[in-house]
Amino acid sequence: MAPYDSDSSAGEEDDFTETNVLLGYASKEPGDESISRLGGRPEWLDPSNPPSATLARCKICKNLMVLLLQLDGELPDRFPGHERRLYVFSCRRKSCRRREGSIRALRSVRIAPGSATTSATAKTTKDKKGEEKAQPKEETPKPPSNLGETLFGAKTIGSSSGSANPFSTTGASSSSSNPFASGGNPFSSPTSTAPQEPKPESNPEPTNDSSTEEKLKSLPRTFAETLSLNNDQPQAAPTPPEPWPAEAGQPAPYPISYLSEADYETLDPTPAPVPQNTRMDVDSDSAAAKGGKEDREVFESSMDAAFQRFADRLAQNPEQAIRYEFGGQPLLYSKTDAVGRLLAPAASNSNGNGVKTTTGGAGGMPRCTNCGAPRTFEVQLTPHAITELEADEMSLEGMDWGTIIVGVCERDCQARGVAEGQVGYLEEWAGVQWEELTSAGGKR
Repeated sequence: MAPYDSDSSAGEEDDFTETNVLLGYASKEPGDESISRLGGRPEWLDPSNPPSATLARCKICKNLMVLLLQLDGELPDRFPGHERRLYVFSCRRKSCRRREGSIRALRSVRIAPGSATTSATAKTTKDKKGEEKAQPKEETPKPPSNLGETLFGAKTIGSSSGSANPFSTTGASSSSSNPFASGGNPFSSPTSTAPQEPKPESNPEPTNDSSTEEKLKSLPRTFAETLSLNNDQPQAAPTPPEPWPAEAGQPAPYPISYLSEADYETLDPTPAPVPQNTRMDVDSDSAAAKGGKEDREVFESSMDAAFQRFADRLAQNPEQAIRYEFGGQPLLYSKTDAVGRLLAPAASNSNGNGVKTTTGGAGGMPRCTNCGAPRTFEVQLTPHAITELEADEMSLEGMDWGTIIVGVCERDCQARGVAEGQVGYLEEWAGVQWEELTSAGGKR
């Protein structure tokens, strides 16, 4: 039997593989833009209209949390006229760690007047064309190399300037339709040019006003309620207004690291698979010196393919602080924890706009509690972000999460009661995968 050559050169001619995942790198220099960053204090879209401080309080201890990530999330080709920002907060108290509600995510959006109506009209036109003629097989859109300029306000490494959004598709603007706009309301009275047929004169029946009124009342009054008819997800309760205390009354923020550099993820060529009949030689003297407990831990660790894939993927670009791909798939730290079990078995669905979403229920992110639409992956923080955030920390008891996954409404809906041109704030889904504790009490 020929020995397995682990240094095989097969595939070297393929050089590197570039994915659709945009990696953000931290720097102390702000570059051309300072919106996207780790740490510091949040900068709201409208400083005169901040969100309720309740949205930034820990759900366990009720204390104000500190900012981990602020991201400029504008996607002009996908959501024209939408100003977007994402915020991720974390509680500093050690007793709150590893508990749901100690890390929260917010999405801020301001929709320019007329943007929702235009998007709704484009969506209707596209739907009508689709009914008249079957669309050919869609080509997978290849993202251009300047998403860093759109999200981080800086040129991507090795890219040229441009204005096209890398996630744009031929019908990208359709996903930004405002479900509450009159143009997209399925229950609004359409204007019809066809003549009304006269009612038959024979056997006229008296009009039952009370019955008609009851039927009208039974109809859903908003498109969001229509989406929720078959959705058992709980609707979000109105957030009580709460002013923010002065900075002196807020917890100390983490130091600022700007996400001023970004580049698409490149991976080494896939190594040749190990043949199934490969024989491994074990050093008997070394093996005898080790106990059975250690052997069992090594075996269990080798069986966790998800964590190994996570570690190998990050090792190829070790200084990445965030991973961004709107509508993509997150890189799971584990498939055995609560978040891993929620996301791993979920079937991906395409909404025809190049966005993969997962339905709520047994598997997948929970639906948007504001409009009932599915949520989709947008960004996740990696362990290197902890290194940047805790650069000035002297304590050994730092943050111990493996990754934070942020899922957002695929429609980029606006908060209820917020008019066009005004800023609204909505809580989004934050899935936290914590570092796993080994039997010896350590972390991995």
